[in-house]
Amino acid sequence: MSTKEYVEGFMAQLEQKNPGEKEFHQAVREVLESVAPYIMDYPALLDAKIMERMVEPERVIMFRVPWVDDRGEVQINRGFRVQMNSAIGPYKGGIRFHSSVTLSVMKFLAFEQTFKNALTTLPMGGGKGGSDFSPRGKSDAEVMRFCQSFMTELQKHIGQDRDVPAGDIGVGGREIGFMFGQYKRLRDEWTGTLTGKGLTWGGSLLRPEATGYGACYFAQQMLATRGKSFEGATVCISGSGNVAQYAAQKAMRLGAKVVTLSDSNGFVYDPDGLDEEKLNYVLYLKNGLRGRIKEYADKYPTARYFENERPWSIKCDIAMPCATQNELDAEDAKKLLANGCYCVTEGANMPTTPEAIALFQAAKILYSPGKASNAGGVATSGLEMTQNSIRQSWTKEEVDEHLHRIMSDIHDACLKYGTEEDGYINYVKGANIAGFIKVANAMLEQGICY
Repeated sequence: MSTKEYVEGFMAQLEQKNPGEKEFHQAVREVLESVAPYIMDYPALLDAKIMERMVEPERVIMFRVPWVDDRGEVQINRGFRVQMNSAIGPYKGGIRFHSSVTLSVMKFLAFEQTFKNALTTLPMGGGKGGSDFSPRGKSDAEVMRFCQSFMTELQKHIGQDRDVPAGDIGVGGREIGFMFGQYKRLRDEWTGTLTGKGLTWGGSLLRPEATGYGACYFAQQMLATRGKSFEGATVCISGSGNVAQYAAQKAMRLGAKVVTLSDSNGFVYDPDGLDEEKLNYVLYLKNGLRGRIKEYADKYPTARYFENERPWSIKCDIAMPCATQNELDAEDAKKLLANGCYCVTEGANMPTTPEAIALFQAAKILYSPGKASNAGGVATSGLEMTQNSIRQSWTKEEVDEHLHRIMSDIHDACLKYGTEEDGYINYVKGANIAGFIKVANAMLEQGICY
């Protein structure tokens, strides 16, 4: 059986067993195409059906979330927790509150999380959760009531040695606080069951910044392989939430000019670039006022707002998609390449479509998948778990040192398994194989139980 026959046969069975789950199918295919040659070389992996077991979640929890809005009307949303793989540690992965949340999205994220967590070298398995509830436009009281109802069910299935959720799209410090408070109230215990907590009650310094900072640290390593850096580079960033905010901050501090940010309604282009004052306004706008990125252009006349468009038509050296899945397609990739972009570093989970990835790799530019370059967030969540377990708080410098090391180690793993004969570094292949090997070996050693 050829590698291609193995991949297509595997995918045909997966799609038949999981109909309509296009995001999950996409995530599995992307990993499988990288690791299939490795699997074919090791019959023990085929005999133990490691890949077949990896794509089947250990547990999927779906539940209703009833809550009462400010008008006194009962609302009902759907909650999810996908506990994908615990071979190397307790399930670890974020909770997403967004109208786009489906079972397929949760399974794709949990599958990706398994390999991402393995790359960090920390003892964390893969999981993901969320709801089709959107906090946008809701009052603090409505968000609190929803979070309390969501946690009333979820708390039955999580714990510091079992499953440790974190934040994700739509889930920031406010939502983590409401959920942690309800967990503590119902379980009558204080444990580090959630990460992304407030600094005064178990959170870690640098956690809000970690995903964006980590993506920039990874990009630094990538750029260095070609004798380049952020200094003097023009950077386009999508998104304006936590990841985008701190990717912009770190890129600026490394000498780059960041010219775009976006949200689901459009993007702003500031040819003068962001500075600390402008970025502080974005943090206030998005985290305090919970406004839209369009308001940036209202405040700063040099900026232009492009409604219902994405920022990839803007000329840049480095692109950092930091918003959501499949936000950068083949047409966007062509625009970036035509404008001279030489590095694409993912800050979001699977933001680049397979067709766009193929174009980047064919052009031999630097391209990294989110499971490698955005692993800084979950890595720092793992560091928060460690601090909770030993009842200590590390300094910002200590956490940053650990984060730097972890991102450097992930880059080294990508070089080890992704450097091709012509010297091109295939970061997709490198990240997938490195993560797969760690999880697969653990599963083999523990027998047919995972």
